[in-house]
Amino acid sequence: MTDEHPDENQNLDPERTVAEAPATGDARVDDAVAGLSRLPGRPVEEHVALLEEAYGQLRDILDDLDPSDPGHAPAGGSGGVVPPGQK
Repeated sequence: MTDEHPDENQNLDPERTVAEAPATGDARVDDAVAGLSRLPGRPVEEHVALLEEAYGQLRDILDDLDPSDPGHAPAGGSGGVVPPGQK
């Protein structure tokens, strides 16, 4: 919000609901994403910190993944799926 437009957020519905993210199957990821539910109602100035917190948690989770585990895709990977003819 700027000083030039003091009423620009006047039309926002304070009762609107935010869609809940579907479960990912990894509780750590679900917890990081759930932290984003704190965004609505917070001042915009706090959004960057909340987004960076979630990003940091997700980055840590990716760093912890074992690349030899076929159930976890390496960065930029294919989810453990090996293309035909490659093993």
